[in-house]
Amino acid sequence: MLLLFALVAALPTPAQQRRDREPNSVYAERRAKLGAQIDAPIVLWGYTGREESSEAYVFAQEENFYYLTGHNEEGAGLIILPAKRAASPAPAAGAQPAQPASADPYAELPREILFLPAKDPAKEKWNGLRMSPSDPGIEARTGFPSVRTFAEMRATVEHLVPSCPAFYTILPYEKEEGGYPHEKAVVDWLALAAPAAKLKDIRSSIETLRQIKSLGELEFLQQAVDLSLDAHIAAMKMMRPGLYEYQIAAKMVDVHAMGGSEAEGYAPIVGAGPNSTALHYDKLSRKIQDGDIVVMDVGAQYSGYSADITRTIPANGKFTPRQREIYEIVLGAQNAALAALKPGANVCNKGGNSAYRIAYDYINSHGKDMHGKPLGPYFIHGLSHHIGLNVHDPGGACQPLQPGMVITDEPGIYIPEENLGVRIEDDVLITESGNKLLSARLPRLPEEIEKIMADREPSRDSAAMAGETGRD
Repeated sequence: MLLLFALVAALPTPAQQRRDREPNSVYAERRAKLGAQIDAPIVLWGYTGREESSEAYVFAQEENFYYLTGHNEEGAGLIILPAKRAASPAPAAGAQPAQPASADPYAELPREILFLPAKDPAKEKWNGLRMSPSDPGIEARTGFPSVRTFAEMRATVEHLVPSCPAFYTILPYEKEEGGYPHEKAVVDWLALAAPAAKLKDIRSSIETLRQIKSLGELEFLQQAVDLSLDAHIAAMKMMRPGLYEYQIAAKMVDVHAMGGSEAEGYAPIVGAGPNSTALHYDKLSRKIQDGDIVVMDVGAQYSGYSADITRTIPANGKFTPRQREIYEIVLGAQNAALAALKPGANVCNKGGNSAYRIAYDYINSHGKDMHGKPLGPYFIHGLSHHIGLNVHDPGGACQPLQPGMVITDEPGIYIPEENLGVRIEDDVLITESGNKLLSARLPRLPEEIEKIMADREPSRDSAAMAGETGRD
């Protein structure tokens, strides 16, 4: 677990902060990398919520904002100015001197400014402590040279306007609904504060940084993975016909929470029988039947970072011959893809270095459906995606893999007419020489799964029957 520097550790932790975070220097380095790439200020908002609007409200910061700040406070803003230009060389004899006014138009402002809501003691009585610009030592605590109230953000932008023909922000996706609502809100706000300025998109620059994980991020991801593995093992030991899907999910969520997870990385998926063939099934309403196959796609979040783990198990503890056949084909495809995951490979559905094509070809050349046709068309989703602050973190399927990326390896076969879906999903770190399976502790072989399930907890019905027999 990362240890924060003494000043931060000694201060009380606001209710909204995550279990742990990286040192301020890590977030400052990310901002510095962006500052070195830009020629105009970056203006970003975090998410804004209202705790009093819902009894179930739990705030979680927008991921790009959190990646650059490490703070989970709502109603926050951020300005990053371009890095200072290197001093111009001395002019040659007889040459005109450089114009000093153009050397650094931002000289009078800090290079980074964090904006937070003003202190509100009345609200804190209900919702707990929050960081504010008036807190003693707030600059050292946040890692920013300047922390101001959010109300000052517009005036700061307006001050920059005369020397800034352009601003960077995260522009909404060009979709019918325009992307996340807060993205459009920032753009509309900038149109009022800097009406003549050109707006440029900083999204891809931040997302490129996010693809390569720091040592701290890898530590958080491993923690999330380990909690997920514990939950899957607990589910295997609990599984039996007669339980409901929601009971299995509840057990897994409980294991996560007791281990320090703030939330799940995504809505738990526990699909039995026919529901095993629905990729993102989340109703969790079926009573599990003897003979069902059960897909459990459940991953923990830790300090904002999400694991993504799936296992497929027999409800009664023993795979049928057909279930085992399909399971072993999926496992073979996963292993074939895993062997190919290394720097330079990709996970898209085309190209000579495609791990997806390796998995698909394996599935398509092993086994048949009920009509004697190949199984390739039953592999209906991609092989992989990046994980991190989002369970589907930034990263294109067709871009070459690089050391420090963390991705999933998740082939599957889904045959609705047989009520038979199998997915096996693990989390993989790309290394300099190949890869590391972060979830290796969780068994994948069918005989290993059956062995764990053979040691299952006795059911309540069985225990009750044993008690009645003992009284007789």
